[in-house]
Amino acid sequence: MSEDTIRHRLRGGQDGSTRYSRAGRGEPLVLLHGLGMTSSIWAPQVAALRDAYDVVTPDMLGHGGSSLPPADPALADYADQLVSLLDALRIPAAHIAGHSMGALIALEFALTHPGRVLSVAALNGVYCRTAEQKAAALRRAAALETDEAPSPADTLARWFGDPVPASLARQAEIAGAMLESVDPVGYARTYRLFAGADEQHRGKLEQLAVPALFMTGECDPNSTPDMSRAMAAAAPRGQLAILPGERHMMTMTAPLEVAERLRAFHRDVALQGASGNR
Repeated sequence: MSEDTIRHRLRGGQDGSTRYSRAGRGEPLVLLHGLGMTSSIWAPQVAALRDAYDVVTPDMLGHGGSSLPPADPALADYADQLVSLLDALRIPAAHIAGHSMGALIALEFALTHPGRVLSVAALNGVYCRTAEQKAAALRRAAALETDEAPSPADTLARWFGDPVPASLARQAEIAGAMLESVDPVGYARTYRLFAGADEQHRGKLEQLAVPALFMTGECDPNSTPDMSRAMAAAAPRGQLAILPGERHMMTMTAPLEVAERLRAFHRDVALQGASGNR
C-alpha cells in the first residue's frame, strides 16, 4: 500500500492538502471514513478487496494528515476534496463507499457529481433524525467547542455497546486511540456539520442517478435501520442491507462481511449494466 499527499485549494482559495493511501488493481473504489477516524480504519477491507479493486482511502478534512476544513464547513467542502483527489489521481469515475460522516459525503458527491460515480454505498448513514436524536447530536457538537468535551468512552459505548463486549475490546481500543489523537479543531468543526446535516438529502435522494446501497447494523442506535430503509426507498436504484447484531462500528466489528457485501453489490451493478446494454 502506498501513501501520499496531494495539494489542492479549499473554498475561499486557501491552500489545502489530502493524505491518502492506495492499494490494489482493478475498478477504482474510494472508502471514506467516519468522524474521529482516519483512513487506516479501512485496513481490513483494503486487504480483502485489493485483489479486484484500485482502493483509495483518504483522510477527510480535519482528520489524519489532511488539512482543516473551513471554519464554517459544508458537505460540499468534503465533496470538493474528493473531486481534487480523483483529479490528481486521474480517476474519471469510481465506486464510492462511506461510513457515518463518510456516508453523508459519499451521497453528497454522488448527488452533485454523478458522472464521476460508478456506485455509492452509505454505511451507517444518518438521515432525518428524530427530534430527540438531533438534540443529542447537537449537544455533543456543542460540547466539543468547550473545555468540557465528552470522554471518548461515551462515544465508544454508543459505537460498540455499554459496556463494550470483551470480544470487541481490541477494536474499541483502536477506535479510542484515534479519537484521542484526532485534531480537536478539525473534529469539532466536522462534528458541528455532522450534527446538523441529517436533513441535507431530504427530498434529494429521489434524484440520485447512480446505483446505491444503504447498509447499517441491526443494533445501531444512531444510524438506525429505519434511516437506511427510508433512504433505500427514496433512491430510484436503492438497495438495503441490515447486518444482524451489528452496531455503528460494523466496519470494524464485521469488516470482512462489509467487504463482501460491497463486492456483491458491485457485481449486481455490473450485471445491471450488462443487461441494460443488451
